[in-house]
Amino acid sequence: MKVRILVLAALLALVSVGSLPVQAAERPTVKLSKSQAGTGGSITVTGSGWRSKALLMILVCGQAVPSRGVPGGTNSCANADGRAVTTDADGRFSKKLPVAEPPVPCPCVVHVATVTGAKAEADAIFQVAGHAVEPLPAEASGGRLSVLTDTRLDGSSGLLTWFGAPPVRTLVFTVGNVGTSEIKNPLFQVGTSHGVFAPQWEEQQWRGTIGPGKKARIELPVELTGGAHGDYTVSLKYGGKVLAEQPWGVGRPWGVTVFWILVCLVVPAALFRIGMAVIDRARPHRSGRARTPVRLRLPELTLRLPGLHIPDREPPPPSTLPWFTPDSDPGAAGRLSAPHDDNSTTVPRD
Repeated sequence: MKVRILVLAALLALVSVGSLPVQAAERPTVKLSKSQAGTGGSITVTGSGWRSKALLMILVCGQAVPSRGVPGGTNSCANADGRAVTTDADGRFSKKLPVAEPPVPCPCVVHVATVTGAKAEADAIFQVAGHAVEPLPAEASGGRLSVLTDTRLDGSSGLLTWFGAPPVRTLVFTVGNVGTSEIKNPLFQVGTSHGVFAPQWEEQQWRGTIGPGKKARIELPVELTGGAHGDYTVSLKYGGKVLAEQPWGVGRPWGVTVFWILVCLVVPAALFRIGMAVIDRARPHRSGRARTPVRLRLPELTLRLPGLHIPDREPPPPSTLPWFTPDSDPGAAGRLSAPHDDNSTTVPRD
């Protein structure tokens, strides 16, 4: 009997252990050293449950509550007085934050969100002493849009982009109307952000009507500035709420770098050649006359063969007239002789 009781107790223990729920992953949390402070003061913000070595941004935002987040986005926050912090290996952090008035009235929160990687955020209620307080705007009733599928960026970079042209993509997503009334020509906001900077929003209107319970495929163009490169994030907002975010890695425009390298090599070489030509024409010559081209003459070659004697070439001696004798050279000083004819008849004497 005792053995049966022990076996039954062991089985019940195994069943109870197996039926215990698996502990859910710890959600990010934020705690404040003070719930209220005035402008110019500071509070200490601590958090836990975040990703290891994650970069976070801490801001004081208005017109927000933890249950609804920050409907106005970072435009409702004191961005200039925000602080960045990196979590430790256990996903914890502690950072001192200066108290500043947000650009919109309270209720206010201290908003903490990840900058890169998977999106995560958390809020803590905070009151800025002396700052105006107004009720939150009522949520719009009727049609409401929700992203049904993952967003993507279609398109690729061409040759012009490699030389610094603005990168262009198409943001493609599918939305569904989960409200009770139709939505005509919805106005979206597409924002692009680089690194830790806030997104730059641009309004884009989609032409069409989405009825209750219907869905539509929407394509919106996205363009960056010329020469942009690095890691960007494309955000989609509708009705003051961010619906989706898509990372975008933009390559460096190496064509611009190659162009400037060629300029730095070719221009100095061309200037050097021009300067040398000017100096060569401007400097005076020794003879004072224009230079004549120098002609090169190859030395005469004499072929000498064994047993063959080639006399040296010498100028021929000057020819002498037949009526001059060598010793009666007309060029001899003081003497001039010439043959004479004696026609006189001599009679011999007896």
